[in-house]
Amino acid sequence: MIKQLSKLGFIAFLLLPLTAAATDLKVGDVAPDFKLQATDGHFYQLSDYKGKQNLVLAWYPMANTRGCTLECKSLVEKGHLIREYNAVYMMASVDDLEDNQAFAREQKADFPMLSDPTKETAKAYDVLNLVRVASRVTFYIGTDGKILKIDEDINAKTAAEDIATTLAELNVEKVNQEPEVNNSETAQVE
Repeated sequence: MIKQLSKLGFIAFLLLPLTAAATDLKVGDVAPDFKLQATDGHFYQLSDYKGKQNLVLAWYPMANTRGCTLECKSLVEKGHLIREYNAVYMMASVDDLEDNQAFAREQKADFPMLSDPTKETAKAYDVLNLVRVASRVTFYIGTDGKILKIDEDINAKTAAEDIATTLAELNVEKVNQEPEVNNSETAQVE
């Protein structure tokens, strides 16, 4: 009897993380606010962008792993494609700040990499998986604070291009666009 109770207790313990994170976020929901410290030492809060910029929050499992390194490199090398839009992008993990800072330095990250060592924000975004790290999921959050898209099909090698494509598909406005030239007004004067 005691062995059976012990087994039941152990199974309940294993299932506890699964039920604790069941927020079931979906497109149209208000994204959970957060305040997390980034690799640059600053704290970033979702509410700071409300009414100003769209936010792309790319969760990744762990610093210095193959997939996360590929994703970070993509964002470093092709981040200019994302910066064409009225959007800020950042990566987030449950790694501690020091690990993320070392990773950011090594990869020459020019964007905030957020640390959530308490895992509270990861739980709120329902990205904490069975091994207690974040799953690779990207959230697109509008200027109204609502979730525009949840992307769980991430290609780490083309993350930046894919984010820029998604921003275009979501009709996120571009910034610093050159005005279109009306050819009829540019006739040469002789």
